[in-house]
Amino acid sequence: MIARFIITAAVALFFAPPITTPAAEHPGAQRVVTLQAPASWTERPQAQAKEVSKADISAGIKKHIASETKKSTNRKFHVNYKGQDLALDLIRVHDDRLSSLGGGKYFACVDMKAADGKTYDIDFFMTGQPGNMKVTETSVHKINGKPLYNWKEVNGIWKKV
Repeated sequence: MIARFIITAAVALFFAPPITTPAAEHPGAQRVVTLQAPASWTERPQAQAKEVSKADISAGIKKHIASETKKSTNRKFHVNYKGQDLALDLIRVHDDRLSSLGGGKYFACVDMKAADGKTYDIDFFMTGQPGNMKVTETSVHKINGKPLYNWKEVNGIWKKV
């Protein structure tokens, strides 16, 4: 009897429509989804892409920041915010907020400090494979802990709100 109830509940949950989530501080923070068709579904064998781990995302964002910092004349990481060039130093990478967004896209969040003492939370979106991550978008998310926007998942896609 209990087994029948459990099976019925599992089937019902499987076919239930997705539940919309409220706005979140960072995209993908609640879950990580990776879908891949079994190799038997394809007609010819394809090279397996390496799965990107949170450690790969962390290493990729640190490498990007170090590279950009090394290129700048003042050894600072530069971000444009509302027409103003922010020269920043890395404080830390939020390893707890690194996420796979699916479709080969990844998210990283870091804290950085400006010369005037303000702390900036910077969001990075990346693509690539382990050892070869590329930043595709950078945005200022918070200034001194005050959010400028939040994130909301709509039909499986994270959007700024």
